[in-house]
Amino acid sequence: MLLLTAQVAGAQSIYKCTRAGQVEYTDHPCPAGKGELIHQASDSEIIDQYLDLGQDALAKRYADSRHLGALYQQRLDAYQQRMDARAQQQADEALAAKQRSEDARQQALLDAAANHRRLRAENDALRQQNDQYRDQLAQPVYGEAPAYWGAAPPYWDHDHDHDHGPPPKPVFHPCTQLAGGRVQC
Repeated sequence: MLLLTAQVAGAQSIYKCTRAGQVEYTDHPCPAGKGELIHQASDSEIIDQYLDLGQDALAKRYADSRHLGALYQQRLDAYQQRMDARAQQQADEALAAKQRSEDARQQALLDAAANHRRLRAENDALRQQNDQYRDQLAQPVYGEAPAYWGAAPPYWDHDHDHDHGPPPKPVFHPCTQLAGGRVQC
């Protein structure tokens, strides 16, 4: 059992091995002992790895086999603090996401209400314009009056023998063109 723990603990160390002229880095000793230990994992790193992998029993066994009870307790407390901090961070992020979602929902409601008010005002303006058009349509429409309305036409010269003076000034009736070819005078 101690051998098994030592092999798993060796996974934390880094070895530089040479095979067929090629250099490779591994987490286990090189075959035939040829190679160089680049990084030797500390007891703290090994215990931390076991705890991070959720193997608390192996971490405890490793510490007990090396008489590292105090170090194990210290690393276990640090691990628990990390887990508590991670859980708190996740809870804070979830709360912030929920708050952002609620804010977005409230903003969407406000935007929808503003859009509804804008559409209602636009609709009211169109209804008022339609009412004005309806009122204009209810009024009689007259054709445009000629410029000599109320006077004899210039070609109507019925009295050549005496002069009556200048013809009366033409009477204009101002008219405006409406939509749809209608005229309002």
